[in-house]
Amino acid sequence: MVESLSARLSAVPGPDGGRELERLLVDPAGRVGVPDATCRAVWDAVPEAVRERVLTDASRELKRPAPLLLAGAWARAFRDGDRGAYEDAAWGLQERVSLLTLAAVLTGESADATEVPGACPHLDAAIDGLVAFAEASTWCWAPHERFAAERGDLVPDPDDPCLDLGAAEVASLFAWADHALGPHLDRRMPGLRRRLRREVERRVLLPFERRRDWRWIGADGGANNWNPWIHGAVLAAALLLCEDDARRARLVRLVVRGLDHYVATLPDDGGIDEGIAYWWVGACRLLEILDLLAGVGGPALDARRTPLLRKLLRYPQRMHFGDDWYVNVGDAPARLTAEQPWQVPFRWGARLGQPETVAHALAGARRQHSAAPPRAGLGRALTALADEQWCRAVTADEPEPVASWLARESWLPRLQVLVARETAACTDGLALAVKAGHNGEHHNHLDVGSYWVAAHGRPLVVDVGRPTYTTQTFGPDRYEAWPFRSGWHNVPEPGTAQQPGPAHRARDVRVELGPDATGMTADLSGAYPPGTLTRWDRTVRLVRADGTAPPHVSVSDRWEGRTESVALHHVLAGHVEHGAGWATVAAPGGEGLVMHWDPRVAVASVVRRELDDPQLTRSWGDHLTRLTLTVHAPGAQGSVVVRWLLADAADRCPEEGTQRFAAALLKKRGATPSISNR
Repeated sequence: MVESLSARLSAVPGPDGGRELERLLVDPAGRVGVPDATCRAVWDAVPEAVRERVLTDASRELKRPAPLLLAGAWARAFRDGDRGAYEDAAWGLQERVSLLTLAAVLTGESADATEVPGACPHLDAAIDGLVAFAEASTWCWAPHERFAAERGDLVPDPDDPCLDLGAAEVASLFAWADHALGPHLDRRMPGLRRRLRREVERRVLLPFERRRDWRWIGADGGANNWNPWIHGAVLAAALLLCEDDARRARLVRLVVRGLDHYVATLPDDGGIDEGIAYWWVGACRLLEILDLLAGVGGPALDARRTPLLRKLLRYPQRMHFGDDWYVNVGDAPARLTAEQPWQVPFRWGARLGQPETVAHALAGARRQHSAAPPRAGLGRALTALADEQWCRAVTADEPEPVASWLARESWLPRLQVLVARETAACTDGLALAVKAGHNGEHHNHLDVGSYWVAAHGRPLVVDVGRPTYTTQTFGPDRYEAWPFRSGWHNVPEPGTAQQPGPAHRARDVRVELGPDATGMTADLSGAYPPGTLTRWDRTVRLVRADGTAPPHVSVSDRWEGRTESVALHHVLAGHVEHGAGWATVAAPGGEGLVMHWDPRVAVASVVRRELDDPQLTRSWGDHLTRLTLTVHAPGAQGSVVVRWLLADAADRCPEEGTQRFAAALLKKRGATPSISNR
């Protein structure tokens, strides 16, 4: 566990720790790593390629109407469960203001209050967006607004604000916009900065101080990404908007005390059970907070050198398959979106001497073609633009870095997730991920014992990920949505589905780590209703070389206990064909896998699932296929073995059927059915 941040504050030197903290935090704006728009030496030094991307996007944005925050859209969360109607508009307006603020900072444009419209288009449009948020009845997203729900209202009460992620995002936006544009706001729109401060005070700082029972603080031990997400916004507001030195110090103490609850939940393997997408809004924000505290407070507030942070920093690279594909446990999508603050792992990797982390961050930023994506947050984007080393590294004309971050195998024992590939530092060949865990994880899916198989960096045996969030998603009916059920994960179904809750977990989890093979064995029986089975042992292995067959993934299931039926589900992304004892799945790009099993033991059937949810189509296109092996006569005990091979290696497999169908698949692709040794 990271050292207690509260203990670090308590150790602030001086006869009066409270007064000493006040002294350390006096006038912090000059130490947050981002100057205001008048510091032209910094902003004019931003590389032309980075500047051009921001200004081109901003020019395009100015031609679009600003998103509207409508009461009817907010109420839909209560009426039909559609939370996106309002939240998408709020995110869109926030991204617009962030982008136009970046453009106003880069151009340095400004004008007197009396000058005609058009004198400073980026600044004026950013001001309009800030005022729109200031005029909104609430910054809270409707599904989180517990006070309105308790009253039975469909409109929020501005005098009883709820502090959630939405409110945190706007408070952070106001703090950084005020900081970056301050002198230009004073000139162009006198009085606006006072308004911004009043709104943050009323909606965020006072509720944060006065109510200490916010569930997201995690005092009950249940902290998740909300904790650093909201605390990070409060910290920015305290440092950049609060003008009372004593109060600023009190707010920082409350932030640090709250963060300790989150830090206490972090496992010592650096794993994040919420999934890769939530690393960026949880653990990554913790790293940013630690940077901010160290920057404004100096060594007395620097808690950045502890062993766990190194492991936490490595989580994204350990979950990487290739390109923008990642192992997506929980609600994370399989493809990482192009809006991540890659400068954070870059900066931390350099500081902690982790060159593979630096290389991964550079590759990620170049893939998303943005050094400072505004949707990630204005503070993050400004910090990235002000970091000359980062901007120069992203835009450097040099070959793509070797994928040094791709380890041969990564095992997270607390999370119980294993990732392995044929060859370290290379996406070629097979890659495997398998999880044990339990069904009470944050953003949980019913997926104990599930696994992924990727071909040349692209997953083909997959986890669906989450659909678009609705009001139902985090309620008692969560598992009515098909992507969350065990029936749509790569797990057994012994006559019944897996059950939710931390008691439903894998048992007797063991791993094999070695140069020739990497795998996991676990008893999955505890994930099902009590009495369903005596035992269900699943062993999933990536075999790199055994002298008799090409590299392959084997999945061995063995059960004890009478069950009426046994089905083994496999969710596949690509074109699927199957026959007696074989199946193939091929992605549009040409990657392909061949699946083999004993046709005397089980028969295959497939279900094609059409997709229209944008959260799912972004990863999988218009459909997924579930291939289910149904065991002929399960009995009181039995076993099934499935083997996965690369299509372009399967002709060397000893099973005649696998050779034949692999050759047919390769013929369709116009490939030669042979491959050199990897």
